[in-house]
Amino acid sequence: MSEPLESLLKYDTPVLANQGSVRKSVKGRPFKVSQHQPVDSPVPPPPKSKPPDGSKQQNEEILHVMFTPREWTDGNQVWQQRVSTAPCTRADVLNLEELLDRKLQKRRALETGICPIRRELYSQCFEELIRQVTINCAERGLLLLRVRDEIQMTISAYQTLYESSVVFGMRKALQAEQGKVDMQQKIQDLESEIQELSRQLNEKKAECVATEKREEEKREAQEKKYMEQVHFLKRTNQQLKVRIEK
Repeated sequence: MSEPLESLLKYDTPVLANQGSVRKSVKGRPFKVSQHQPVDSPVPPPPKSKPPDGSKQQNEEILHVMFTPREWTDGNQVWQQRVSTAPCTRADVLNLEELLDRKLQKRRALETGICPIRRELYSQCFEELIRQVTINCAERGLLLLRVRDEIQMTISAYQTLYESSVVFGMRKALQAEQGKVDMQQKIQDLESEIQELSRQLNEKKAECVATEKREEEKREAQEKKYMEQVHFLKRTNQQLKVRIEK
């Protein structure tokens, strides 16, 4: 693991963590057992400190609980960096604001809309403000930490809802696209069916015209035949009448 990236949350100078020694706990300092002291002997309680120093130490312990130390390895060495417990001044707040603006510009964070970079930097800035407040008043810092957790939970819920809506929208879009393809195929089939029916209709019309023409020719032929027979009968009748008169 390489060295962590620079953060707006202020940390102390990195120290080399000894893997074989007992690390400091957030509740108190570790104790070492002497070679001449039996293991089962009771440990004497730590001396009571003065109220102001005790309150400051308690605030620092709470601060280390709120922001756990970050560790990384460099070769075979393990480095540890704890959050800073140095009190802040007005100049620190102004410097924090300037540093936030520079990082937003450097990392090209979006001014509006959803931007993970802007969210990350503002989260680091909020954590630095919590650290500064916790040094002077642990209760106020814990309340701000609670507010931060609530905001992060709300943002996570909205993010989950957004991702679900995106998936739902994509699914609906795919369904609509598939429905569009099916509808286009159906339209093509219907157009092909219309063309086939039009061809059959034209054939039937041609057959009907041919049949009408054929029947008209047959009727004309019949009429011509009937007229010839009528003329023949009239001529025969005329001849018979002439013979009878003679």
